[in-house]
Amino acid sequence: MKRLALFVVVAFTAACGGSSTSPTTVSSNSTVTTETFTGTVQPLGTNVHTFTVTTPGSVTVTMTAAGPPPTISMGLGVGNPNSAGNCIFLSGGTTTAIASATTPQLQGTLASSGAYCVAIGDIGNAAGPIAYSVTVSHT
Repeated sequence: MKRLALFVVVAFTAACGGSSTSPTTVSSNSTVTTETFTGTVQPLGTNVHTFTVTTPGSVTVTMTAAGPPPTISMGLGVGNPNSAGNCIFLSGGTTTAIASATTPQLQGTLASSGAYCVAIGDIGNAAGPIAYSVTVSHT
């Protein structure tokens, strides 16, 4: 039920929050771009952030911070943005009830270049606004 709530909330929510980008060279043939998105999610809300992939390849998504409280669990997903600014999740691209961590909560391979999005949302346990930081690394 909580996963469904995140899907419904994301389907009707626009993007907000901040971001930063930093490319890092991994080898002479590939570059990993790391983008950090920050913001505040309201109770029962979801924020969507977009990013562009220029070369198909790996992707990792890590919610590095969220709170208060610092142990709060949130929903997280990756997908493609639609024309209304919503995030349409990729197959296997969601997780629910995750706490912040230093290791990726979502990882996989993006088969094509183009526009993608990451969504973070309250799964029904926020007593007030939740500040967060999400890092997306992609080739």
